[in-house]
Amino acid sequence: MSSNVADILIEALPYIRSFKDMTIVIKYGGHAMVDEQLKEDFARDITLLKFIGLNPVVVHGGGPQISKVLDQMGISSKFVRGMRLTDAPTMDVVEMVLGGKVNKGIVSQINQQGGKAVGLSGKDGGLIQAEKLHIVYQEDENKPPEIIDPGLVGQVTKINPDIINTLTAKGFIPIIAPVGTGASGETYNINADLVAGHIAQALSAGRFILMTDVDGVLDQAGNLISSIDAQTIKKNIKDKTISGGMIPKIECALEALENGVGKTHIINGKKPHALILELFTDEGIGTQVTI
Repeated sequence: MSSNVADILIEALPYIRSFKDMTIVIKYGGHAMVDEQLKEDFARDITLLKFIGLNPVVVHGGGPQISKVLDQMGISSKFVRGMRLTDAPTMDVVEMVLGGKVNKGIVSQINQQGGKAVGLSGKDGGLIQAEKLHIVYQEDENKPPEIIDPGLVGQVTKINPDIINTLTAKGFIPIIAPVGTGASGETYNINADLVAGHIAQALSAGRFILMTDVDGVLDQAGNLISSIDAQTIKKNIKDKTISGGMIPKIECALEALENGVGKTHIINGKKPHALILELFTDEGIGTQVTI
């Protein structure tokens, strides 16, 4: 073993010790879910976390996979503010792809690495309760806002973590598809970032990690900000240093912190073993969000 590898292991030791028995919720999405080598790396990382005494809980997306199947079926997709408008035929495909193909693929990858993963939909055990989401959309400031009905797109009203706690206590790794159930039994498609944040809150997770396709939060020069607090976030949103798709992710991270989650990280899932490098090295590779 080279001294460099030994140094890395020594550096990781205090983190491994402090993370023992900690629940870590990971939002898994983006390029890391489609690149074959990155998928294998992720499965190894999750298995390693469980083996060294942590309790990883994975919430996954699946937008590209859903779009591919919809295209094959001749069903067109329309998006408003990044959300797919979801009618009943689209919802059938969403549930089939997320809860079937994508979810079981992740489960299989982790199990091949020696982990014990179990796939869940938010409908299992009453895990994710939801209600219809209404989108307020304003095309420009000279036009009045309009309320758009996105169909079967939902927002979380309650998380019942009993099934997650039961599985983790038995040594299993829960892999969760972001589909919830309404009061009348209807099925809702829910943004995976939001689901992951609510689950992290319900579990009082020690860490909440959002995997994206960018390095993290960047400054105006395009350099990575390794740590950022709520006050700086508000300033950076106001001056547009933080913009676009990063805003809902950072707001999701802040909400989790304000509701009992220990620390939140935004990392680039395109980097091999990004999860391990962020958790077990002094420098990390992404942005740590603090209150």
